[in-house]
Amino acid sequence: MLTISPCNLCPRECGVDRNNQAGFCRSGPRPKLARAALHFGEEPCISGIRGSGTIFFSGCNLRCCYCQNYQISREGRGKTVTTERLAEIYLELQTQGAHNLNLVTATPYLPSVLKAIELARPKLQIPVVYNTSGYEKVETIRELEGYVDVYLPDFKYYNNELAWKYSHINNYLEAATAAIAEMIRQIRELRFDDQGIMQKGIIIRHLVLPGSRKDSLAILRWVGENLPLGRYWLSLMSQYTPASKSPDHPEINRRITTFEYASVVEEALRLGLINGYIQNRSSARKEYTPPFDLEGI
Repeated sequence: MLTISPCNLCPRECGVDRNNQAGFCRSGPRPKLARAALHFGEEPCISGIRGSGTIFFSGCNLRCCYCQNYQISREGRGKTVTTERLAEIYLELQTQGAHNLNLVTATPYLPSVLKAIELARPKLQIPVVYNTSGYEKVETIRELEGYVDVYLPDFKYYNNELAWKYSHINNYLEAATAAIAEMIRQIRELRFDDQGIMQKGIIIRHLVLPGSRKDSLAILRWVGENLPLGRYWLSLMSQYTPASKSPDHPEINRRITTFEYASVVEEALRLGLINGYIQNRSSARKEYTPPFDLEGI
């Protein structure tokens, strides 16, 4: 059984009683939000022309040293709300014209997140998007079945040595590949509306890191060899920008080079992983990080 007391919602299984103290993710027992607003920085089939109704939850079970959202993932900026208020926010975003409800790093608050969906369900008519680091338990993804329409998992690392170095975990590959496989099991088709907005599907994201080109190539080969073509889209991202603790690791305290990114793109094309998005090399901009100003909370 998945609980917050002791907490076992993610693969870290830190076992903390979150009614009394924060877990590794720095999350307490109630949802803490940093922003709830229309967001235009996702893939085109998610943001569309009206924006994705995006809720940024505070806290993260990875807390990567290079996180662009470090103000919420590492520093805990946000405001605590009730489950009832969370359900209201879902519907407010829908009223604003959002193409979907986009839940970003929601796993630390899974019980409240699902309860809020149940409360909003009689009126909620837009797809639910689960936007995750990929570091998830299969049991947690199974809990989401029937609630989530679109999965947006990151696939960050193939080499667990990199995962330990930058995110202090030694089982990222095993957790992420199992979680993505469960998402593939649940979502049997890709479906879009007449505006090209994804209604059902999976988009696997990979952010190319400086100096980690070979790791990116290994990830692409795993995807090509293990996942059924036509059941997911791939989103390759070049937007890495040094932030937060990046200076502690000089090798990633820079943007990726043209060679690094071009070689990853070339491998994706060679493997036939062409459904989805390939970000322009010039996309490494701080504008991808929204202001965490408690808008809409």
